[in-house]
Amino acid sequence: MRHRIGKPIVIIPARLRAVRLPNKPLLDIAGIPMIVHVWRRAVVANVGPVYVATDAPEIAELIAAAGGKAVMTGHHASGSDRVHDALLKADPDAIFDPVVNLQGDLPTIEPAFISSCIGALGEGADIGTLAAEIKEPSEVQDPNVVKAVGSEIPGGLLRALYFTRAAAPHGPGPHYHHIGIYAYRRNALARFVSLPPSLLEKRERLEQLRALEAGMTIHIAVVNTVPLGVDTEADLAKAREMLAV
Repeated sequence: MRHRIGKPIVIIPARLRAVRLPNKPLLDIAGIPMIVHVWRRAVVANVGPVYVATDAPEIAELIAAAGGKAVMTGHHASGSDRVHDALLKADPDAIFDPVVNLQGDLPTIEPAFISSCIGALGEGADIGTLAAEIKEPSEVQDPNVVKAVGSEIPGGLLRALYFTRAAAPHGPGPHYHHIGIYAYRRNALARFVSLPPSLLEKRERLEQLRALEAGMTIHIAVVNTVPLGVDTEADLAKAREMLAV
């Protein structure tokens, strides 16, 4: 039995204090700041209202100039905490549910992927997310490529069993590259941010393990490509090439 999805809202957390690529949301890609690229793609997805959550006035001003809405938040250790803060401010009457946490460094994400992430909640999950099958063998061994391990369930989804930087699972068969976009049931997001960081989360440096260790259910929709995440100068150069006018 499929579960009701409700009225989604998309929140994009963005900050200026990235260590490897300072001022990352403001960086120019084909004449447009990166955070504006991501906001535009979320708007094109047309799943619900889109907000950028930030503690930086510079980011808020850019989004306002582009015609969007920004929510000023406090300083937070994680994007999930920032999204929850922004949700309470943007939607105090709890009209919208679920909540999409879309990373602000995915300027090439396909708008349809946002819908796919939300759709993963339809089989009764607390959290939906995405993964794509790994085609390059070297990526299986790369700790920078997070692997999603799951079992098949109805609806063409995977029920997440684990996320890891190691090569898993062992043996023949596909491996899946996890894509860091999440759709939370509103009450699941509130519970998630109330939990302390878990043992495996700290060991693997993967926040989503906190949810699994707490017994929350994560379903994964499998998509055909991995959007480029911009974390380094090389990633930025690639994004500029991909989005060149």
